[in-house]
Amino acid sequence: MTPETQQSESPYSVKIETETGRSTTVPIAFLTPKQLEVFLQVDFKRLAQEAGVKGVRVHVEHAAAADYEQVIREVAACLRSAKASVA
Repeated sequence: MTPETQQSESPYSVKIETETGRSTTVPIAFLTPKQLEVFLQVDFKRLAQEAGVKGVRVHVEHAAAADYEQVIREVAACLRSAKASVA
């Protein structure tokens, strides 16, 4: 892979806010900007749909690194608890 096509690793922090006023901030590390894009456009949408939550906002900032699977669990738990609060 040439230097022009390589993408560097970047750690991010994802803050999730729900319509009910709940929020959580999750540290997350992605290997490339493309992975961040996939998380926001695919994984996060899927998790929100599975939780039955609408009106969720996501704020992304550079931050310390974390385990990706742990992030998925924390995001899913936040979204499920938002749905429980509505019910």
